Amino acid sequence: MNFLIAPIVVAVISGILAAAISIVDKIVNNYGEVNISINGGKKVLALNGGESLLSSLASQEIFIPSACGGRGSCGACKCQVTSDVGIHLPTEIPYLDKKEMAENIRLSCQVKVKADIDIMIPEDLFNVKKIKSKVLSIRDVTHDIKEVKFDLQGEEINFKAGRYVQLVVPPYNKIKGSTQRAYSMSSKPDDKGFVELLIRLVPGGIATTWAHTLLLVGMEVDLIGPFGDFERSETEATMVCVAGGSGMAPFKSILYDMFEKGEINREVWYFFGARTTKDVLYLEEMMELDSKWDKFHFIAALSEPEEESGWTGETGLITDVLDKYLKTKINKEKAREGYLCGSPGMIGACNNVLTANDITIDNIYYDNFA
Repeated sequence: MNFLIAPIVVAVISGILAAAISIVDKIVNNYGEVNISINGGKKVLALNGGESLLSSLASQEIFIPSACGGRGSCGACKCQVTSDVGIHLPTEIPYLDKKEMAENIRLSCQVKVKADIDIMIPEDLFNVKKIKSKVLSIRDVTHDIKEVKFDLQGEEINFKAGRYVQLVVPPYNKIKGSTQRAYSMSSKPDDKGFVELLIRLVPGGIATTWAHTLLLVGMEVDLIGPFGDFERSETEATMVCVAGGSGMAPFKSILYDMFEKGEINREVWYFFGARTTKDVLYLEEMMELDSKWDKFHFIAALSEPEEESGWTGETGLITDVLDKYLKTKINKEKAREGYLCGSPGMIGACNNVLTANDITIDNIYYDNFA
């Protein structure tokens, strides 16, 4: 009988301990009602303390951008805290420079709201909203990237081409609670009634695994946005754009927006890097746009082209191809600007090429993957 009694006793003791821990946690962490004062008191929120600043604001429909869903791994959810909330945490320091530290810029996902707090945020965040959308279509545009269109069901989203939204991922076998991930919109700003995203499968990724295996046409999904500051400038400078994979998204939005609005007198060079032909998305669409727009030039480059593919375009690393065109084909006498979308490593490498070819760092804009 002992072999039956022992597990039961352990289970009962574990249950009692779990209940005790839960009670103590509620007592110890009961901070009561606190106030969050925003932008010098322009807006004051009263709520129960104990949650992160990021989630506390979200509970009141004020959304701070967060590419990682509040895990402290993207550094996107910065805001200025003008009251005392203690020293910067080790989880914040890698994402802040000296100037930000001096101005008490904090990661809102790492700051716990324990008492009244004063913060400063950009005014345009008051226009960010959560929209309950419905999946309109899902299409494979490469072997690992899905194009997903969301019907906003009567709502509208107003944004500049290049902006992103946060996709709310519901609980499933990988996560107990919901989380969020940031994706650039590939749809045009004029298509206000729906949002299109390009979602690349990342092995083991929480959001991408869900999107590639469980997301179905007809499902209702929450989107939050718009966020971001990636956009084309209002100058006449030549645009030198570089992307790879799902980094196509903001450029698809920007380029079609420019073309449909008649902004075709501005010269644009768009470099897209991929390993093989199966990794190039929207090749036909980009080539068609190239044929219709005299000053638009699309250059795809494959680093590992298959012998049987018949590829006749550029080959090699996209940075090498970019460097070659900057030295030999893109007019050096005219002002040039860089536009990059990709991983930090890709952006760093392209920055080096652009600056080596006399495009100053303050004329380089990027959409950085978290």
